[in-house]
Amino acid sequence: MVKLVVFDVDGTLIDSQHLIVEAQRRAFSEHGMVPPPRKEALSVVGLSLPDAFRRLVGEAGPIETLSLSYRRAFQALRVDPDYEEPLFPGMGALIARLRERADIRLGIATGKSRRGVDHLVDLYGWEGWFTTIQTADDAPSKPDPTMLRQAMAEAEASPAMTVMIGDTTFDMLMARDAGAAAVGVSWGYHAPGALFGAGAVTVVDTAEALGDLFSGPLDESETAPVTERLGLR
Repeated sequence: MVKLVVFDVDGTLIDSQHLIVEAQRRAFSEHGMVPPPRKEALSVVGLSLPDAFRRLVGEAGPIETLSLSYRRAFQALRVDPDYEEPLFPGMGALIARLRERADIRLGIATGKSRRGVDHLVDLYGWEGWFTTIQTADDAPSKPDPTMLRQAMAEAEASPAMTVMIGDTTFDMLMARDAGAAAVGVSWGYHAPGALFGAGAVTVVDTAEALGDLFSGPLDESETAPVTERLGLR
């Protein structure tokens, strides 16, 4: 039976906070607006751009043009050597180990565009590693569960055998509403307490601790609680 492990990108696999904050700053400046404080800027990471700016400036704000300005700024920063998108410690090795498992399929569900994910796949040599890749171009913004449901359908995995790994409440809520297990990581943009409140069955502090959840065969039972399927008590 398929076990699907789906990863968020920004704040979970990739440390892109400096690009995100600077791209937001440039977008707001281009509109003659004061950019949000860093914490607020990062609080919307994981949402699609329109939803992110809607939260930052309100429904009446220049959501569409801010999104366009942000995209242009982000693309410019991506080739600037002063701004990088490094993997969080240990995550590259973890992905490489999990892809070798015959009982696990890997997926991505992210608020990034397809173009942005393709760039990272090329950059880190992940071509063919992920059975399913869902982006902001493919479905409504998180926490809507459509993105994860599409990932499960594409990978032919049931909700009971799917785990969503992310750093925001948007990831946890999406997993909960799709019937999958939600696992949080503490090194991203939302606090562990908020992740638990949004439905995380556990929150890990390191890639090694995350890998330990998958160190043995996953429980085959379709009806076992998610805590049992992940070996958690």
